[in-house]
Amino acid sequence: MNSYLLFKALHLIAVISWMAGLLYLPRIFVYHSQTENKEVHEVFKVMEKRLFFFIMNPAMILSWIFGFLLIHSIGLQTFKEFWLVTKMILVISLTFYHFFLFNCLKKFSTQENNHTPKFFRIINEVPTILLIAVIFLVVFKPI
Repeated sequence: MNSYLLFKALHLIAVISWMAGLLYLPRIFVYHSQTENKEVHEVFKVMEKRLFFFIMNPAMILSWIFGFLLIHSIGLQTFKEFWLVTKMILVISLTFYHFFLFNCLKKFSTQENNHTPKFFRIINEVPTILLIAVIFLVVFKPI
């Protein structure tokens, strides 16, 4: 079996899982920030925590691992290419966004959230924009 294709498939599975979480967690935050009901508030806290720790974190870690394995299998000289450097900058941005969401999750868990539902609706677009850019870079590999 070709290890490159195996790493590529596993990388794509991990990225899809990670992106699902990056898109879904802010949507939960929208509804969480709107609720006044304490029982519903507790349900949201459980949902957010499970999504972040059991899906998003492992998916992010696996995305990075299989991404590095892909780079290793095609050669480290590919870091000289514009598309890969730009992709890495965007992926690092997604990672920072991931940890920003973790900070929001901590604030919700201690009832210190000060962001509005509109704020979470707006930031929910960040991973979509970055994903579109990453896909175009990977598919077209501009010089």
